[in-house]
This record gives sequence, C-alpha cells and structure tokens, in this order.
Amino acid sequence: MVVEQLIFTVISLTIFVYMFFRMIRNNDTTYVAILVLEAIGIALNFIEVLFSIKLNLIFVILKYILSILIPITIIILEKKNITLFEIIYIQKAKLHLFFGDNKKAKQALIDLLAKNPNSYKAHKMLAEIYEQEGGMRKAIDEYVQAVDLNKKDYDSYYKVAELLHNLDKKDEASEMLFNLLKKKPEMYKATELLGEILLEKEMYKEAVNIYQDALKYNPGSYELNYNLGIAYTMLNDFQSAKTCYEKAAEINSLLYNAKYSLAEIALIYKDLEEAEKKFLESIEDEELSADSYYELAKIYLIKGDKDTALKYINTAIDANAKRIVEKVKKEPLFIPIMAKISIPFNLETETMEEEKPTKKLQKKEKIAKEHLERMSEITRNLSYNDIKLLRKNSFNKKSKEQKKEAKTNENQKEIQE
Repeated sequence: MVVEQLIFTVISLTIFVYMFFRMIRNNDTTYVAILVLEAIGIALNFIEVLFSIKLNLIFVILKYILSILIPITIIILEKKNITLFEIIYIQKAKLHLFFGDNKKAKQALIDLLAKNPNSYKAHKMLAEIYEQEGGMRKAIDEYVQAVDLNKKDYDSYYKVAELLHNLDKKDEASEMLFNLLKKKPEMYKATELLGEILLEKEMYKEAVNIYQDALKYNPGSYELNYNLGIAYTMLNDFQSAKTCYEKAAEINSLLYNAKYSLAEIALIYKDLEEAEKKFLESIEDEELSADSYYELAKIYLIKGDKDTALKYINTAIDANAKRIVEKVKKEPLFIPIMAKISIPFNLETETMEEEKPTKKLQKKEKIAKEHLERMSEITRNLSYNDIKLLRKNSFNKKSKEQKKEAKTNENQKEIQE
C-alpha cells in the first residue's frame, strides 16, 4: 500500500511538473485545465496518506485517471503533433457543428489555425464546412492545405478535383484525377469522375483506357462496364461495345439502357431477331419504352409485317406522342402505313396532358443512344458483306489493341524485374 502510494506520488508529481513547464514554454493557458485535474488526483492521494484512510475503488480509479492517464494521453498525442490546444478547439468546433452552429464552428477552427497553421484536422474540417455551405473556392483552398500536410489524404485530393469539376474547370480536374489514379489506381470514385469528364470532353480513347484500368480492380461493376460500352460506342467499336453492354446487363438485369444499346447494335449488324428480343426487354423501362416500340415497328416493317408494325407504332405514340410522331414523319419506312397511324389531332395539348415525370437518361447516355440510332440508320442500307467487313474490322482492331496492351504490360514487367 505504502509502496504503491509512493510510486504514484513520484510519477504524478513528475508529470505535473512536466506539464507545468510545458505550459510555460508554449505560453498556452489551455494546460491549466489539465493541471487542475492532475492536482485533484494528487490531492486525493495526499488525503489518503495524511489521514491514513483507504479510498474506495471509485476514488482510486479517479485519481489514476486524473493524475496519470489523462496527462499521459495528452503527452502521447503531442508526440504525434496533436497539441492540447488543437484537441480542445477541434472538440469545440465539433460541438458547435452538432448543434448546427456553423459560424461558431468555423471561428473555433480559424482561431486554432491562427495559433497552429499546420493543423491538418482544422484545415479539413473547415474545408468540409465551406463545401457544405457552397463556398467551393474556400473549400478548395482548405482541402489543398490538408493535402499539403497529409500527402496520403486521397479523399481530400479527390474533393479538390470534384470541386474544380463543379466550377467547370475540367482540365484542372482531369489533371488532378490522372495524378490521383497513378497513386491510388483502385480509387473507384476518382475513376468514375475522370471517366465522366473524358466523355464530356469527347476524349473517348482516354476514357477507354481509364475504364479498362479500373475494371482490373472492380470487374463486377455495372457502371464501369456500361460506361466503357459508351466510350466504345462513340469510337464506333461496336463489337467491343457489345461485349461491355452484355456484361453490364448480366450484372444488373433491371437497368435497361444496356439492353437498348445491345438492340441498336444488333440492328447495325442486321440481326433483327436479336434486336427484337432486346427491344422487347427494354420496353420495361418507362423512359425507353416509346423508342423501343418505335424500333420494333421499324423491324416489322422491314420484315413486311405491316399489321404488327402498326400496332407497335401506335403503342409508341401512346407512350410519347410528341417525340415519336416527329420521328415517324422523318422515317421513310412508315410511308406505306402512314394513313393508318393514330396521330393525335392536337399534339401539343395531348402531349402536355400525357407526359409524366420519368427518370431521365444522363447526357452521356443520350449522346450514345442517339449515336447508335443514327448509325443503325446509316448501316440499314449496307449489304450483308459490308456488315461482315464492319464486324471483321472491329474484331481486328480489338485484337491489335489487346496485343499492344499485352506487349506494354510485358515491357513494364521486364523493367520492374
């Protein structure tokens, strides 16, 4: 008992003196609170010694926590460059955020940074608050400071790129994302955003490379396979696009955009049976149903079945009169049945009444969809030999790219060895 009290006294007083001189050296009054807590713990021990009484277990635990555990924890954190001042002000900012007072939270962090400009946590928290409030430029500045202090903070690095993209600074955003993926190639959200930017900038070959690299880490991603299909579509590599869309449709059978794309590719290759099958699947999607019925009507006109074609085109008009009627008027295939098509008398009024809010296709999806529809129109008058040549060229192009990639990987492996 006496030995235990002696050891406690020596350790607690040593820590107390250390913390006192630390306060003097740093000229930081925040240490006063810790010194007070230590003094309470030491006082409990002196009461036990002076009055020869045995404290109950709760008070014994309390004196160790106050005099030894808390100050040692503070010392350990300071060794990791986390000062007591920083701990207090970070917690203060978190408390203000909890009660929804962003202004006071920001002020606490600004006060902290005035004393310690190298506080990584303060810069990051301040960046998150600015971002939440819509101050994107201020948020970028703070995220940059956070990255400078912690080079492995890839999330902040990504945030800077995302905010630059939101500010329509695509070149700066894409450059940052390229650099980020060199350091962390498996970072899915960085690949997703960079791919989006490259598609927007019509840099389809670069997008293909990015998506292919990402698939090495996440081969089961619907989005990556689908977006790679879009990139191949815009490069007119329909065979590769078909492979990607099939994989995407296999992963998620309830998303019908891939199936609609597969149907259009089947039309390009004059595979009417496959096209019909895929269009019948994609009519389940409200946004795609009108166009799917329209394409089915065209297929049956090509087959010479005017009655079925008429049924499908009238269904398409019921689904979206304004868009489908406009397409029908431009399509020569419908001339033989034009008189029998049920075109609304007052198109504008009926369209307004019938149109319902639907899940809209993204811009990249619309562009790819329109491109496939346009290509299916262009290739409709090609001969089967021309289509075979198109398929063969697409296959040869893909084989060359695969060989080139394999050679590049082999060279990189030799260099590493």
